[in-house]
Amino acid sequence: MTRPPDVIARHLDVLFCGINPGMGSAAAGHNFVGRSNRFWKVIHLAGFTPSQISALDDHLLLDYGCGVTSVVERPTAGAAELSLLEFQDAAQGFNEKIARYAPRAVAFLGKAAYAGMKGQRDIDWGRQPVGLHGADVWVLPNPSGRNRAFSLDRLVEAYRSLHLSRYALDQKS
Repeated sequence: MTRPPDVIARHLDVLFCGINPGMGSAAAGHNFVGRSNRFWKVIHLAGFTPSQISALDDHLLLDYGCGVTSVVERPTAGAAELSLLEFQDAAQGFNEKIARYAPRAVAFLGKAAYAGMKGQRDIDWGRQPVGLHGADVWVLPNPSGRNRAFSLDRLVEAYRSLHLSRYALDQKS
């Protein structure tokens, strides 16, 4: 089973980076397909899109300066099935992708992928002190329905911080 294609273009405002595709997303060929996944609702409520996009229309994200990729390409039923070695092996290709597409911000959805790639355990939420190939790096809570540590309101608040930072960057330009 292959992963859904990246929704990506050069110089996006934000490239959202999932940990890896779920089995449903891989089967459907679209990102964040799961019924319990809150990604599409959260990015709409946080202000990234004027209306809620369907997972089947994930390509429309490009119209709003956003894209989607994943750090590890292998689909699994849950991210817990991934090994630290898989994150480390994915790091070079992921870094090359960021260098090639040059987004303004890279938003990791959950700490696992960023921590695995960096080889660090203690990662804070929000904007990170070190960027990646000129892009700001953010670590946001994973919108998976399995992540019940974050309510919808808390997810929206975290994502809105990134959304509002886009306008602060525009004011500097």
